[in-house]
Amino acid sequence: MSTAQTAAASPAASKTAVSPLEIFVTFLIIGATSFGGGVVAYLRDALVAKKKWFDDVEFLEMTSISNTLPGLNATNMAILAGDRLAGWLGATGAMLGMCLPAFIFMTAAGMIYSESHARPLASAALRGVAAAAVGLIAATWFKIGKKSLRGFYDAVFVMAAILGINYFKWGVPITLLAVGAVAIFTYRPHKAPEQPAQEQEDWINSLH
Repeated sequence: MSTAQTAAASPAASKTAVSPLEIFVTFLIIGATSFGGGVVAYLRDALVAKKKWFDDVEFLEMTSISNTLPGLNATNMAILAGDRLAGWLGATGAMLGMCLPAFIFMTAAGMIYSESHARPLASAALRGVAAAAVGLIAATWFKIGKKSLRGFYDAVFVMAAILGINYFKWGVPITLLAVGAVAIFTYRPHKAPEQPAQEQEDWINSLH
């Protein structure tokens, strides 16, 4: 096999085959341990840092797609990741693993909260969990941003998306479509300038 063929085959070979059962167990653990709402941080820690199934760029792509689709971001992420790893069986296993712990815990929490939500200790615990979730999300996006943002225009597009959502109150799909269209136009492939015919002829003659 030639060097070029080996290089072309290496990216595909670098992805380890993952069984639907392993995907289910992984997302079951994520769903059972991602307390505080910072599920993006738990997803990145499991899928990128520990399992190494994806890199930060792929994770960011799936996050962007999940944010534009209806439904819960965590569930959308699980389906996308599972599908990339093992097709529809992987997507089904990831979705079930992600949703099953939440279904069990939230059913129990709903019954407890209905009886104790007015207690000061319960209110303090909820505020503490919310603050921790904000910190987890901020830390995760900082890690991803360090590897994904590589220039002035990237920072401009990030700020444009933040302003569009928080200041101008645009919806997430509208903001992503608008900013994404400008980003695609900015980073579109540029044709290399063609050499004049005489320069090409001189170069060819120099090879003889």
